[in-house]
Amino acid sequence: MKTYRKSICAALAAVVALIFSVSNVSADEKVAAFYQGKTIQILIGYSAGGGYDAYARTLARHFSKHMAGNPNVVAKNVPGAGSLVLMNQLANALPRDGTVFGAVNSGMAYEPMFGNDKAQFDVNEMNWIGNLNVEVALGMARKDSGIEKLEDLKTSSMTMGSTGAGANSNVIPRVLANMFGLNIKVIAGYPGANDVRLAMERGEVQGIGTLLLSSTKATAPEWLDEGSDYNVIYQVADKRHPELPNVTLASDLAQTEREKQVVNLLVARLKMGRPYVAPPGIPADRVAALRTAMAETVKDPEFLKDLASQNLPVTFIPGDEMQKYFREVYQYPKDVVDVVKGAMK
Repeated sequence: MKTYRKSICAALAAVVALIFSVSNVSADEKVAAFYQGKTIQILIGYSAGGGYDAYARTLARHFSKHMAGNPNVVAKNVPGAGSLVLMNQLANALPRDGTVFGAVNSGMAYEPMFGNDKAQFDVNEMNWIGNLNVEVALGMARKDSGIEKLEDLKTSSMTMGSTGAGANSNVIPRVLANMFGLNIKVIAGYPGANDVRLAMERGEVQGIGTLLLSSTKATAPEWLDEGSDYNVIYQVADKRHPELPNVTLASDLAQTEREKQVVNLLVARLKMGRPYVAPPGIPADRVAALRTAMAETVKDPEFLKDLASQNLPVTFIPGDEMQKYFREVYQYPKDVVDVVKGAMK
């Protein structure tokens, strides 16, 4: 009798396992069938020529072979307001079927936190797909401005170019200026970081408050050479970058615990330095497929070789970890957040 019962239990277990196996295969096949023959758009919140553009176009070249159904993948620029235009489109206007996702500014997820009423999205409702790099932000100045380090701005002044209101190049220098009494005037509205670099070269502005190190190494490495026409006057990061051991950390100026927390919040804006985000409401199986495809792409030797040929580093953070990270950051103390909000106004 016991043997009989064991046989029945084993048979039932096998049937259940088979059912789950078929169910899983069917789910995967369902996603693959949806994407087969379709086109995925990777939208870029900036103009061509900058770091966000370079990363996204490189991703687009390799993403399809790792995506269920091997759809076509195209990249398209949608610049405006430091990628806020694209973020709002993703949240409110673009298809919620998994055929569109975008590259936005690393600080974009924080705009609702800082009270930007033009940020028409809920961070926790968006579908975060993955992050391609953890960034170090540089403050740079034309050498003829006379500004050699961050502390010089306590007695001298300069103009800095920026993209849009929610961009790090606008937020970070304004916060530093307000908190540490620095003489910085930010001129916002350029379509992308590459446009700000060109404005600096033409002498329209004297510097930029946030130029990501990866972008600089990829598109203007000569700016970092000894004897160049530009000075790196500060860096925003957890610690000094090995290649910039003598450049002031923004946190070096912080004296109080509150000031240190504010700088840490600015550093948090760079944690997800190259974020990719999809609209809310996409079926969960398609979100999972997009996240899996990105995770597989960043392990692809051809993708990594393509990035390396452009001097673009990669430090991958999965989409589900991004989702959790943003929830945690939104628990920052209100008085610390208010410092950033006040500086932005």
